[in-house]
Amino acid sequence: MAAARYRRFLKLCEEWPIEETKRGRDLGAFLRQRVGQAFREGERTQIADPANCDQMYESLVRIHTNFYKNKYPRLKDTSFTGVTVEECKMVLATDSVKQLEEMKKGIWKKLQEKFSAKNAEEDSK
Repeated sequence: MAAARYRRFLKLCEEWPIEETKRGRDLGAFLRQRVGQAFREGERTQIADPANCDQMYESLVRIHTNFYKNKYPRLKDTSFTGVTVEECKMVLATDSVKQLEEMKKGIWKKLQEKFSAKNAEEDSK
């Protein structure tokens, strides 16, 4: 039975897309990593709690197939902020998040980093 569970999780991992815009924060990549950890021995892995394993699988399938999105359709494709799905994806991309973090840094912190990098270069000469 563990072999069947392993194959189901593998199939789910194959179907789950990886979003390149969310490097290091992607759910698909995280899922692949966790499946690899949980099934270290592949089909021969002994599952301590089969009911919990099946419940996790079913929950992930519902997320992957947009079960609740289809069950409860929205009237508009925006949220209370008025931002569309595409705009939201753009804002949440890893590069955008890094830019926002850089903007949040205060002037003092930026100067510290700049001068500490210069001092390191001068010391290495």
